[in-house]
Amino acid sequence: MAHVIIVGGGMSGLSLAWYLKNMSNGWKITVLEAKDRVGGKAWTDKRDGFVIERGVNGILDNKPSTLALAADLGVKPLRSNDASRIRYVVRNGKLVPLPTSPGQFLSSSVLSPWGKMRLMLEPVIPPLMQDVDETLASFAIRRLGDEAYRYLIDSMASGIYAGNPERLSLKACFPRIHELEREYGSLIVAMIKLQAKARKKGKKGPSAGPGGTLTSFHGGMEDLVQALRQALKEEIVVNARVMKIERQADEWQVFLKNGTNLSGSHLVLSLPAFNAASVVKTVSPELSRLFSYFEYPPIAVCAFGIRKEGITDSLNGFGFLCPFCESRKILGALWDSSVFENRAPDRYHLIRCLVGGMRNRHILELKDSQILDMALEDLRSLIGFRSDPDLATVFRWKRAIPQYHTGYFALVRNIGQELSKIPYLFIRCNWIGGVSLNDCVANSKRLAESMAKRDFTARF
Repeated sequence: MAHVIIVGGGMSGLSLAWYLKNMSNGWKITVLEAKDRVGGKAWTDKRDGFVIERGVNGILDNKPSTLALAADLGVKPLRSNDASRIRYVVRNGKLVPLPTSPGQFLSSSVLSPWGKMRLMLEPVIPPLMQDVDETLASFAIRRLGDEAYRYLIDSMASGIYAGNPERLSLKACFPRIHELEREYGSLIVAMIKLQAKARKKGKKGPSAGPGGTLTSFHGGMEDLVQALRQALKEEIVVNARVMKIERQADEWQVFLKNGTNLSGSHLVLSLPAFNAASVVKTVSPELSRLFSYFEYPPIAVCAFGIRKEGITDSLNGFGFLCPFCESRKILGALWDSSVFENRAPDRYHLIRCLVGGMRNRHILELKDSQILDMALEDLRSLIGFRSDPDLATVFRWKRAIPQYHTGYFALVRNIGQELSKIPYLFIRCNWIGGVSLNDCVANSKRLAESMAKRDFTARF
């Protein structure tokens, strides 16, 4: 009987284990997690009536993978409020709502008249038909203009990846946008044609903003983690840090920090790239070198609970993003209590700010009090804090989100070639195949299906 050892108990590792348990017809599965909890960055902190996400805020329901998994586990979803559709960007020190229709765009102050004119010229800009790995910044400036790049695209890159758009790969980070230019020659033309096709079918077409409805669970993302932990209670081993791996006599030997070791027929590395680089070094120095190319920025999540009368702004919306050119200390803020019910006690708001990222990599050298003061300074000027919050806390992520920089596809291709030389070694984590939770779950299901069919050509 096969014994699959999964090193890493984040959402990729847990969902892979769950799918294998249900597909593999009796294989033994072991999930080794170095810490005393599983779930990775899906981690909810509950205190004083507040439900605070340390990391992942939710999922979009336009991709079915995570919600299908939740349904199988009996976890009921919690849809976001209508306010979540209203999003803001900082321009000249003020919050400006992002337009969601052509009419709103024309009357919006998010871009200057010249910026709007330049963006509306997008349909006549010739597409870049060469198959090049273009940066997000280069693409946005070429197609939309410098102003739209600085105020719309730059802030989006910061909000999703905490990244630097001058290094992020368009094709890797936003593949659909890359495909639309290749297929239609213009993003605006593509949107018009796709909306027309959707209307003929009685459906709602694509919009300029993120698709789908933001969804979580009543007790936060931790509900899904705990459901997986309960379903896999016989398979999970916590406080089991893997130090190295070896291939011996057609089996994998996995050596733990506590001095014990396990033997398995199949080994899946479901670790951050920097941890995987250390673990795999004795088996393949070349894989270790390739894994080390992935960069992770630091992020501090600042959470504030404040009485509603202590804020000037009504906080009717999802939150706001801060373009880099606005020189703010925070990347943006999420108004969690406006987006989901039961995130804060009555008469309170819950606000989370993101600080750090690729362009502020020294943030975690500061004390918690200093980071909180930085965030509060921006919140006071942007949404009118009139009193101090009753709750103020910081969650630190030394290495937060893997960056899909230009060269990503060549890097992944080289990793695949090296993996093909090593029997029954697999990768399943968010540094390959998409950083979102939906991507992680979908990729875990796909890999589990291949493994259960004894098709081991797919390695991630």
